[in-house]
Amino acid sequence: MKTILIVVAVLVMLAGTVFLQNASAQQNEKSAKAKQESPLACDRLALTPEQRKRHFDELGPMLRSLKTSVREVPDGFEFQYPSDMKTYQLVAEWAAGERVCCPFFEIDLRSEPEGGPLWLRLTGRDGVKEFIHAEGAAWLKP
Repeated sequence: MKTILIVVAVLVMLAGTVFLQNASAQQNEKSAKAKQESPLACDRLALTPEQRKRHFDELGPMLRSLKTSVREVPDGFEFQYPSDMKTYQLVAEWAAGERVCCPFFEIDLRSEPEGGPLWLRLTGRDGVKEFIHAEGAAWLKP
């Protein structure tokens, strides 16, 4: 009987240790994720002066003029473009720059089959859609 009680006590202690380790790991994971989230603000200084000029003064205006439509999605927006090689390259270059200055965006490029349109999708966590409305109003105009 004494052996059974000792075994039960050891099992209870082990279960408690595993539970505490799992709880601690989950808390550390949540803390790490919270620390990794950047503020919902464009960090223009993350780009060099040359990159800023290209991104904001050249690529942005070009892409706004090339877009053929805008679709609202639950957590952001999709922008439609022609699927020619030059436009695809411009969109991809802009997306690469945007990842640097606005790391909170989830950016997807999607090409429809058979020469269909190219879609740039900007989405993200809570607040991203409102950020696009406020900071990217020119992109939302038809």
